[in-house]
Amino acid sequence: GSLHSNLFSYSLLCSLPGTALECVKLAIDVGYRHFDGALVYFNEHEVGQAIRDKIADGTVKREDIFYCGKLWNTFHPPELVRPALEKTLKASGLGYVDLYIVELPMAFKPGKEFYPKDRDGKYIYHHTDLCATWEALEACKDAGLVKSLGVSNFNRRQLELLLNKPGLKHKPVSNQVECHPYFTQPKLLEFCRQHDIVIVGYCPIGSSRDASWVNVKCPPLLEDPLLVSIGKKYRKSSAQVALRFNVQRGVVVIPKSFSPERIKHNFQIFDFSLTDEEMKAIEALNKNIRFVELLMWSDHPEYPFHDEY
Repeated sequence: GSLHSNLFSYSLLCSLPGTALECVKLAIDVGYRHFDGALVYFNEHEVGQAIRDKIADGTVKREDIFYCGKLWNTFHPPELVRPALEKTLKASGLGYVDLYIVELPMAFKPGKEFYPKDRDGKYIYHHTDLCATWEALEACKDAGLVKSLGVSNFNRRQLELLLNKPGLKHKPVSNQVECHPYFTQPKLLEFCRQHDIVIVGYCPIGSSRDASWVNVKCPPLLEDPLLVSIGKKYRKSSAQVALRFNVQRGVVVIPKSFSPERIKHNFQIFDFSLTDEEMKAIEALNKNIRFVELLMWSDHPEYPFHDEY
């Protein structure tokens, strides 16, 4: 299936060992078909196992499932791109991935460490050549290892770098970025629409309050009075309203949950619609504040969030 027909995905970020297997099986039973994974989540073997089990018991066929994998920062040099994708294929046992994306536009020093640091605890960066990395990804698509290619956390300038690349064979089909009622991304959304790039929104219901990587200055999204009151009208939660808002704007949402109740709950957004007035009111909640700023890498030459969008 295409990304547009999979407006709803299940994010596999940071699960505890053993939980991904059961959660993915449940999610498939509930109706999820799009799974957002990554090598750096360290659970691709479980996710692949769950999908293969559900294919084996006849619940789904491989072509019903849309699996997204990600190229991590330490694999940007062109000669490392295919081996990284092959790691994902081997771990998941899926044969091919539907979408493979550049997780971040910032390269780190290649090697065994996913988060390489020097003796002083500073991250060790690597020269980034996004076009060269992209060409290696195009070769993976031509070899049949992946159906579509995309990016994540790219700003407009970085997208244009790829779109204007001489000899571009396969354009990015998607850009996975933070997107929710407090951070609506109107300019990036419009730019991507003009170029037929699907926006996949992470943290669509806000994020955890883990101050080690989340900006906790922004108030909790799910306590927003407007989202709560619109929810009451439809007998829905503020989370369901936030998800519905993005889906109605054509943004693919990837909520993360390892609670069986919430996995089911997050999926129940296709039996109601928000009015134009409600959509406008929710859009007006935009605070232009990111939950996920990645400030620890803000000195990287390709750090994407210095630009306006």
